[in-house]
Amino acid sequence: MRQSLSTVGGIALLATTLVGSGCAKRVESDTRPAPESIAEYYPLAVGNQWTYRLDKRDDKPVTVEIVKEQDGYFLDNQGGQLTVDAYGLRDPKRYLLRGPLEAGRGWNNVVSVSSTERYQLVQVGFACQAPAGSFPNCVSVEGRNRVDAKTTLVNTMTFAAGVGLVRVDVATEQDGKRVPQTELELVSFKVGPAGAAATPPAAAN
Repeated sequence: MRQSLSTVGGIALLATTLVGSGCAKRVESDTRPAPESIAEYYPLAVGNQWTYRLDKRDDKPVTVEIVKEQDGYFLDNQGGQLTVDAYGLRDPKRYLLRGPLEAGRGWNNVVSVSSTERYQLVQVGFACQAPAGSFPNCVSVEGRNRVDAKTTLVNTMTFAAGVGLVRVDVATEQDGKRVPQTELELVSFKVGPAGAAATPPAAAN
């Protein structure tokens, strides 16, 4: 069940493509986090870039670079569109990271009449590692989407403060047993100051 890159940034698009498509219409709480605290975990600015390896292969790296800001979103070279609003980090279809940043907190993204993605913050404030380095302040988010009566697709994204998305692990789950499908790991990055946010469309010139 491997699919092409398309989840956060272009990589953010891998996760979102793997867990489904549609619009984020309902969430479990209207609690608004401080937008800058969410923005820290995925620095949005034109020119920022992240390079990943797929399934531990170094021969075909994928680089995601933010190339422009348009209609309130930062667009990258892989087709990704991201922004940080008053609730969290999102693409046009769903919230990928939502505050407050507390382990166990969850939210739903209703993506169609018959499909709901369920997200939960698994860990907050822990150290994580990737080929690009060790990062002291990370959060991990687990997204779940039922594929059929027996199978659930589980997508785990790990974000590092001041860096962005450092890992994506995709697995299928049947009868409580997980089978890994795809793994993405950050191998290098270049980012500007954390906390940049897209200009709201109404205020754009």
